[in-house]
Amino acid sequence: MTQKVSITNKEILRLAFPAIIAGIAEPVISITDIAVIGNMQSNSVDALAAVGLAGSFLSTIIWTLAQTKTSISSIVSNALGSNTLERIDKLIPQVLWINILLGIIIYLVTAPAAYFIFSLYNASGEVLEMTTSYYQIRALGFPLTLSAFAIFGIFRGIQNTSWAMIASITGAVINVILDIVLVNGLEGYLPAYGLTGAAIASLIAQASMLVIALFFLYKKTRFTLKIKLWQPHEKLMYHIKLTANFFLRTLAINICIYLSYRYANGYGTAAAATHAILMNIWLFFSFFVDGFANASNALGGRYLGARDRESLKYLAVRTNFFGVIVASVLALLCAVFYNQIGPLFNDDPQVLKLFTHTFFIILLMQPINAVAFVYDGIFKGWGEAPYLRNLLMIVTAFLFIPTLLFFDYLDFKLQAIWIAFFAWMIGRAVFLHYRFKVKLSAMQSVEG
Repeated sequence: MTQKVSITNKEILRLAFPAIIAGIAEPVISITDIAVIGNMQSNSVDALAAVGLAGSFLSTIIWTLAQTKTSISSIVSNALGSNTLERIDKLIPQVLWINILLGIIIYLVTAPAAYFIFSLYNASGEVLEMTTSYYQIRALGFPLTLSAFAIFGIFRGIQNTSWAMIASITGAVINVILDIVLVNGLEGYLPAYGLTGAAIASLIAQASMLVIALFFLYKKTRFTLKIKLWQPHEKLMYHIKLTANFFLRTLAINICIYLSYRYANGYGTAAAATHAILMNIWLFFSFFVDGFANASNALGGRYLGARDRESLKYLAVRTNFFGVIVASVLALLCAVFYNQIGPLFNDDPQVLKLFTHTFFIILLMQPINAVAFVYDGIFKGWGEAPYLRNLLMIVTAFLFIPTLLFFDYLDFKLQAIWIAFFAWMIGRAVFLHYRFKVKLSAMQSVEG
């Protein structure tokens, strides 16, 4: 008879709250860059468009490669649930060193080609020059970020999100302080480095997060970076296959983000700057609610390993409930201060007008986002990478792209981009909910 594992709201929140804090650190770093740069004394609109474009490309690569975090979290949580954690001791350092190597390779490939890459996004002139220089500094952080994310995945797999939270908070605080100092300078002591200063601040923040993550890895877990003799672990190929499917899933997401920036740049510099603000706010909301997805990811893998159907069902209901409540509260708070949010990032009249006419769409989609993210986390914990890959490709091809083309044809411009994202999220939420019900029914049939 299958042993049941009890689950409580306290256990969900114990994982979700630190995961929320850890998750929003990266978007806080980007939002800080956006806010500080958007309020520079000169050339702020061009600089804002540049940092938004470079930031989106950085996020594209990091999300794609950081799927190793999701893969290793799934493997670790399943091993924890089935009491076989000791069998993956040798797998962990292999995964971490692969991430470091991937980060170095991506930097060597993309940094020299940055000017060409960003020209594909319709960037030109001063914006293109600024985007290229900003990216080439920030890209030095790829090995740091990918290593830290993989370690965070290990922590999540052993049901601890507090250590990642501490590392992320430290990085975010360091970034905020250095952003203000390096971008604007200190009169009489330090010159203003502008966009270059923001890139350096982010790089130092990423390094600090990795150092703290390594400290917890060595002091609080059974895992290390040491490889005594290279012999591929029996689960390494499974990890690579799982990661490859998550890569393809994320590729579909990145297609949407690429198209959104290409169209926004086509609408003009003010539209590109506004889109940079909107995208970073959306990402902040997404990572905030994603804390419940991280909890469902860790617990979902564990309860699947224990074959505990009832706990899985309860997990989905409660994490969806908490996620929707938090997303709704965030949306309502932003609705109350609707006209005060835009000026925090830039005071250009055209940017503020575009922001006001579009931001409401992001607020409306927040509860839908929460449902999609929670189910996404559960399926990642289950190792359902092929299904997530196929779903993202389908909703991108048949919902996002047609919706974007249709509303762009109707001249909705920035609104066309965000209506397309709204339709995309609805499709993800609906299909994932249906798939979850099918999986639970199948588990019941096997138990019966």
